[in-house]
Amino acid sequence: MKKTLTVEGMNCQHCVKAVKNALSQLEGVKSVEVDLAAKKVEVEGDNLQDAAIKEAIEDAGYEVV
Repeated sequence: MKKTLTVEGMNCQHCVKAVKNALSQLEGVKSVEVDLAAKKVEVEGDNLQDAAIKEAIEDAGYEVV
């Protein structure tokens, strides 16, 4: 299962690392890809929970739109 989200507030590689680290902690996440220019985050894994993904990104300091 893949989910793609638009995330505001990312503007450097530190931001990319923060989002990847936050999402990698979630159960079932196999991979996280971030396209900084497009403001897109693609999460792949099993039994992904939308609320948990959003919360992890927001806890890292970014906004899911």
